[in-house]
Amino acid sequence: MRTIQLGKSGLQVPVVGVGCMRLKTLSAAEAETFVQSALALGANFFDHADIYGRGICEEIFAQAVHMSPSVREKLILQSKVGIRKGMYDFSKEHILSAVDGCLARLKTNYLDVLLLHRPDALVEPEEVAEAFDALEAAGKVRYFGVSNHKPMQIALLQKFVRQPLHANQLQLSIAHAGMISNGIHVNINEDAALDRDGSVLDYCRLHDITIQPWSPFQHGMFKGVFINNPDFLELNDCLDQLAGQYGVSSTSIALAWLLRHPAKMQPIVGTMNPSRLKECVQAAEIQLSREEWYRIYRAAGNTVP
Repeated sequence: MRTIQLGKSGLQVPVVGVGCMRLKTLSAAEAETFVQSALALGANFFDHADIYGRGICEEIFAQAVHMSPSVREKLILQSKVGIRKGMYDFSKEHILSAVDGCLARLKTNYLDVLLLHRPDALVEPEEVAEAFDALEAAGKVRYFGVSNHKPMQIALLQKFVRQPLHANQLQLSIAHAGMISNGIHVNINEDAALDRDGSVLDYCRLHDITIQPWSPFQHGMFKGVFINNPDFLELNDCLDQLAGQYGVSSTSIALAWLLRHPAKMQPIVGTMNPSRLKECVQAAEIQLSREEWYRIYRAAGNTVP
């Protein structure tokens, strides 16, 4: 699969990452089939979090991939920490213990990438810096980033954290494209112009932070997918037409829409279906035209002033 550099890290990663949040829904045999299918497709970047299945998803993955030193060197593993029941916790103590838990469940000595999952209102950046230094010195984490963070939250962390923050995982799809829309509706008095994220898209581009769109097929926050959804008839007609033109599925076109953006994003797909994952991977080979990109954008109900 085509690769991009993650942030400024020098680490080359597949342009499509495999999200492991739903591994718990599979049997052991199904999980093994899925993981092995992903590897066969060149999709060796796996995104985890300590809260996915309360850690069970990481355990299932380690079993499914038959983790060993020879297997580990073929994988790029990312996990996220910082969410606790009813709260967020970026304390040094929690970050260190949470990472140790991830490593134990994944049966590995290190994470390629660690993300802080959601902003902690009580964050003390000095503690985060101490935790990152300890993890890097121990060889437990190679690269660092964040998830669901606004520009000033990133800037605050980066003031104290010595390591560059290479990634920011954010919800983004054709039907959840506010971070794109507010950059189009500049200086216009309408809802699409509201900047709810501090221009995070431009900030990440300016600072070479790779955006990892999560839920790239969802509308709203876990309201369901827009593909084959009767509430998105115009969008699906558009996707179907382009899918026929390119000889792929509408899933491939929907993901190619994100990959067409010059920010060089790395979508994280959550499917547990090997066939659908193959459709996602096929998106990496599609280069939509500017006209096609805007056509899809408008078909989702987004407007161009």
